[in-house]
Amino acid sequence: MKTTKILGLLVITLLLFAACQEQTKRYTQSSPEIDHLKAAIADYEASDWEGYMSHYADTAKIYHNTDDKPISPKESTEYFTERNKNYTSYGFVKDEGDSEMVVTDEGETWVNYWGIWNGTLAGNNQTIVMPVHLTAQFVDGKIVKEYGYFDTAPIMTAMMEIEAAKKAADTMSGKNSLTPSTKK
Repeated sequence: MKTTKILGLLVITLLLFAACQEQTKRYTQSSPEIDHLKAAIADYEASDWEGYMSHYADTAKIYHNTDDKPISPKESTEYFTERNKNYTSYGFVKDEGDSEMVVTDEGETWVNYWGIWNGTLAGNNQTIVMPVHLTAQFVDGKIVKEYGYFDTAPIMTAMMEIEAAKKAADTMSGKNSLTPSTKK
């Protein structure tokens, strides 16, 4: 009987000890990975493309508004460099974003970011405001996979309006005149 009581006490002690052990955080709003993603965003805002690429593994796959056509960090940099020429200013609204880090059941580390991006178009000074969601997977402190979701329709519409206004102005000034030549 004493052996059973001792064995029972030992089991209860082990269970209590195991229950008191610190569990791995599965969800947090402060982590080195969150800081890392925020630093990548800051480098994007500063057009520091070398710094921006340093946050990604060389083999990282970036999926922005797609699930089947990833681009590399270098291609992402080239895309942003070209696209951002259309803006006099761009970036995320300070203190409007939120971030979280999650460790999945499979042990993958992901950081989610929600923010409000805005940019002022050089062609007409129109400001575009757009919610953005990013989710990035981290391995060994680097982003290895990133998904970005945002609605580009307002940008495309504004760019088409700028182009139409430019063509109308050219037509009015005679630059694109369809008048046939009078040469003989």
